Amino acid sequence: MILSFGPDAGAVTPMALALTAPSVVALACYLAAAVPGERFSAGLRAALLVGWIAQGISIVIDVAGIGSDRPGARFGFAPALSVTLWLVLAVYELESRLVPLGGARRALASLGVAVVVLAWIFPGQVHPQAASIWAPLHWLLGVASYGLFGVAVLHALLLNRAERQMRRAPQLSDPAAHGVPLMRLERLTFRFVGAGFVVLSAAIVLGFWFSDHWRWDHKSVFSILGWLVFAGLLAGRRAFGWRGLKATRGVYAGAALLLLAYVGSRFVLEVVLHRPPAA
Repeated sequence: MILSFGPDAGAVTPMALALTAPSVVALACYLAAAVPGERFSAGLRAALLVGWIAQGISIVIDVAGIGSDRPGARFGFAPALSVTLWLVLAVYELESRLVPLGGARRALASLGVAVVVLAWIFPGQVHPQAASIWAPLHWLLGVASYGLFGVAVLHALLLNRAERQMRRAPQLSDPAAHGVPLMRLERLTFRFVGAGFVVLSAAIVLGFWFSDHWRWDHKSVFSILGWLVFAGLLAGRRAFGWRGLKATRGVYAGAALLLLAYVGSRFVLEVVLHRPPAA
């Protein structure tokens, strides 16, 4: 972020303030959208949408290095979280107009506040040159898979909550009384898992095949482990019909491994070791 608390934060100039304005707007809108209650639900949904748009503008400014005196793309663990949540919100904004996703707005808005603040404090590091011409595509596929698995986690959480509500109120015969019917939620969850798995597979293959600097480091190991978990989850569902808590635990475990792969390794390099990553 141009105006940040990071180690190479830019000077407080009118240009820096202008470039930081989208992040300020996103933070304010997410704070408003996180207000409890549904009395002003239309206004709160509008605030979430405006916050999403403003966050998207701030991501473009930060990642593209607009206004920076150092050429190259800026990225790190906090921007990765910001982009992931932005993609999750994009799917939520579309899907919530078709099916009810009650309770997700406040949680997503609260996460929006957290990732915007994190990106403000930890703006990431400038990568002046890609190691390979395929590196940008590898990066885009990796971020896209994060977003798809993030949406899968959101649906898995909604699925678990709906199952708990039905257990507490078994007399309700209509599952739709709890929001999205359980079977539909389950299908949506695994559709996003399947899509994320395909994109993640492409990212791993591209990184392994075309990278001149492939290393079996923490990022690679956790990425492969996450891939194996999701592969096993999809195979188990197809062969044995895994459902319910067993299935959602697999979603959470695979997502956690992927989170450790990039976000975890970059957090250690940037915050703990204060060392620029090699790629």
